[in-house]
Amino acid sequence: MVEKIIEREHSEILSNCIVEGMQENKAKDIVVLDLRGLGSSVCDFFVICSGESSTQVDGITNAIQRYTRKTMKEKPWHIEGQRNSEWVLLDYIDVVAHVFYKEARNFYEIEELWSDAVRTDVPNIN
Repeated sequence: MVEKIIEREHSEILSNCIVEGMQENKAKDIVVLDLRGLGSSVCDFFVICSGESSTQVDGITNAIQRYTRKTMKEKPWHIEGQRNSEWVLLDYIDVVAHVFYKEARNFYEIEELWSDAVRTDVPNIN
């Protein structure tokens, strides 16, 4: 029981760390979806953001990796989409970060697929 509580707290801390990494590179429209209450969830949290260009998507992706490694000694278990920089997925097992080029995000509407999750919108930092 205690291990489960520690695991849940760890995933919440990691999701916050990912948000800070996104903010470090001025990601836009950051959304945290808490999937812990859903029976069919693949992880505890999705953290989603947008970049204004493929260069910024790369920069945000790198900032997340740098920040989570420095702050929590965490590295993603798997990364997908870095080649085209339209939708980069960083899989930290309990937390999955999605970094979208803004047009791709509008197309896939991932927040709508998980609309029954608890949603937190993070204010943009200018």
